[in-house]
Amino acid sequence: MGARAKTDRVDATLLARLVAQEHQCLRPYTPPTATQRQLDRLIRRRAQLVRIKGMLKLTMNNLSGFASDVKAVLRKLDALLAKLDATMATLAARAPGHRDAQPRIETIVGVGPLVGLSLTNTLERVPFRNADAFVAFIGFDPRAKDSGQKSGRRRLSNRGPAAVRRLLFNAAMAAVRTKVWKPISAAYRSQGWSGTATVVIIARKIARAAWSIHRYQTTFNPDRLTKGLT
Repeated sequence: MGARAKTDRVDATLLARLVAQEHQCLRPYTPPTATQRQLDRLIRRRAQLVRIKGMLKLTMNNLSGFASDVKAVLRKLDALLAKLDATMATLAARAPGHRDAQPRIETIVGVGPLVGLSLTNTLERVPFRNADAFVAFIGFDPRAKDSGQKSGRRRLSNRGPAAVRRLLFNAAMAAVRTKVWKPISAAYRSQGWSGTATVVIIARKIARAAWSIHRYQTTFNPDRLTKGLT
């Protein structure tokens, strides 16, 4: 038996095992709508522009004689980012499901229009079974790097849409400074968590809240945040 035939046989065995064990959880693939696909594309392009803007500012920092030129380019980039935001808002407003869902997501303290749009588009596009699945899809699920009998440190998987993950992290950074989230952040810091780890924990909580709000069509309830601080 050739190498390709062996590989095909192993793949078929793994697929059969997956279907046998997980068939009750499997769902038919639903392709994204044209609007969802376009929003995903614009969100990724926006993230690239933000990185370019940051690199430009860092590269040209403290170089004399270029200040006015850099400011001119930054103004152009800001105008382009604003146009992207307006385009995404227009697209989202034309999709009835998204239009109704995004305001509910934005009731989460720390979540603004851009993050709300991104989370809503992801939740509308993929039928996540539970909040854990949503967190894992974004890449904020901690996974241990084990080898044999050695237990490695738990690290974020960082899988899934990087642009959404970055926006959610930024939302958590803003949230920890608010009256609602600040006590939650302080509780985790008192347990020995670092500042970055605490922000990631808050980001996961925001993601879980977003999934619950979208799933049950509710709004943000800050009273539930004090539950499960371990």
